[in-house]
Amino acid sequence: MIDSHCHLDHEPLIHDINDVLLRCKNVGVSKVLTISTTLNGFPKILEIVSKDEMIFGTFGIHPHETNTDQLSKDEITEKIKSNNKIIGVGETGLDFYYNNSDKEKQIKSFKNHINAALELDIPLIVHSRNAETETFDILKNYSKKLKILMHCFTGSLAFALKLLELNTYFSASGIITFKNSTELQNTFKQLPSERLLIETDSPFLAPEPMRGKKNEPSFVHYTLKKLSELKNLKEDELDKITTDNFNKLFFSI
Repeated sequence: MIDSHCHLDHEPLIHDINDVLLRCKNVGVSKVLTISTTLNGFPKILEIVSKDEMIFGTFGIHPHETNTDQLSKDEITEKIKSNNKIIGVGETGLDFYYNNSDKEKQIKSFKNHINAALELDIPLIVHSRNAETETFDILKNYSKKLKILMHCFTGSLAFALKLLELNTYFSASGIITFKNSTELQNTFKQLPSERLLIETDSPFLAPEPMRGKKNEPSFVHYTLKKLSELKNLKEDELDKITTDNFNKLFFSI
């Protein structure tokens, strides 16, 4: 298994990181991708990826942070080139649910991240909330060489089907285990397995049966279990598929 999206720089994971990684290995997690969300937090990401060969990282500015953190395409690429364990751009995107940042600043930042991902030929990790139309209208204007990963996908089936036309990958989080997520479960049933990854988004969104606890990367196996039920596949079969998908997307293998 691979946890394609977590935040090891957040509490309580950062101060328990050795045990967090041990629990990962004990349940069969082979890689974790720890995600950048702020400019000031990136040095901590660099420190974390050096702790274990199973940890990789990204660089990006979360849409919530774009009022204060605005980087050009060249500044983003420079950060990513600084370390060969930084393998993705993001998380970036649009969030018009909370509107913590100005809409136009979110859009400007998103486009700069897209252009950096295209220049570097590495995946773009996209956050989209209450912004389906705007997210798609931006992404569709770029080359299909753009490697898109919709993180913690909770969008509509119609949105997902349009994104598939752009060769998009979709990451399932613990939300698919929630009892009230039947619409999302139905969407993942209909998405092709060769386009699916799994994630925790830890320390947020702990899956059933761990809801109410702080999430951690080892809990990704609960999401894999639920997704295998939805796809009518054996767990080990879907484990191989999602692991291969991650390696194909991020390492071209």
